[in-house]
Amino acid sequence: MTIAMPSGLSDTQLVTQLLRCARDERHSTAQLVAHLAEFDTRRLHLAAGYSSLFAYCRSVLGLSEYATYNRIEAARAAKRFPVILARLADATLSLTSVRLLAPHLTDENHAELLAAASRRSKQELEELLARLHPRPDTPSSVRKVPDRPSVAPAPIAAPSHAPSSLESTEVSPAGPPVEPLVAPPEPASLPRGPLVTPLAPARYEIRFTASAATRDKLKVAQDLLRHSVPSGDPAEIIDRALTALIDELSRTKLAIVRKPLRTPRRTARGSRHIPSEVKRAVWARDGGRCAFVAADGHRCSERGFLEYHHVKPFAVGGEATVGNIQLRCRAHNGYESEVFYGAIPEDGGAGRVNEGRPEYAVSRGFRLVPERVGTGGGARASGE
Repeated sequence: MTIAMPSGLSDTQLVTQLLRCARDERHSTAQLVAHLAEFDTRRLHLAAGYSSLFAYCRSVLGLSEYATYNRIEAARAAKRFPVILARLADATLSLTSVRLLAPHLTDENHAELLAAASRRSKQELEELLARLHPRPDTPSSVRKVPDRPSVAPAPIAAPSHAPSSLESTEVSPAGPPVEPLVAPPEPASLPRGPLVTPLAPARYEIRFTASAATRDKLKVAQDLLRHSVPSGDPAEIIDRALTALIDELSRTKLAIVRKPLRTPRRTARGSRHIPSEVKRAVWARDGGRCAFVAADGHRCSERGFLEYHHVKPFAVGGEATVGNIQLRCRAHNGYESEVFYGAIPEDGGAGRVNEGRPEYAVSRGFRLVPERVGTGGGARASGE
């Protein structure tokens, strides 16, 4: 079957087709989970020559390790509570959400818990489960991580919600015994970043790998803080270090100071410099979040890689005022520049032409005026 790239579609057609494909995929996934549940109940993988449903899904259905793990967990949960299938189809629950919820679902609480988990992200769901089923704090420890072998990495341990003994045989409420799932190995190509796991309300387990130099700095900080932190608790020391770091970054990046100047320094007209009082006001107004709003009213939720953006571009007379400066993430700052001025061609801009979206510029309060740019025709934006 040949799949062609939909390059001939208009923007509106592409969005419509994309939404339809996503809806069809959700329905197909729910159907796959339903059939997998019945297939599992009948244990048909044994007749097909596979010792486990996991092996059958990998070899015959061609699913990845993690896709198989999620779908089998969802299938077994849906066998007990069929309402899960409808929630998978309408996108109120994801496969990952069902996997996380499955160990906690009972006949008494499943309706309430599934409703509470509706449309939550993985992190939000972990927070919910930590409130409902709190776990004890993880003891502080610093240990040396063994060197990774040069050959294929060893399989990781099963997730915390999985049965404690992977070798034992589960007994399904539906009747026949169900073979255990073995957590798939972690892909070697994916970097392992910091892992934050909610344990209880306002309590988290945070794990990361540090260098020997970082370990040494921690030991020095523990020694210097023995009078105020006798236990040398790494959590307390890291909290203090982060507080000091945020205070420093707030001064250098956000211009936040304890005692602002009573008479702010004036910025020369036409200067690209953004005054500190403008940065502080813009950051507070935009809530430390990208302020880009799409045509349908959706606002970008990004809080990282933020930049100060001229609503009316500096190149066409935009001033560094609170009314003309907004926060943008790096992606949307670049996007608005490209839309406003046009994409930069491969010649580096010698024949740059504004081929952006005129309706976008007009909706922002500008009109496009024909103008020669470089050696080619173009357009400039003029404030209304």
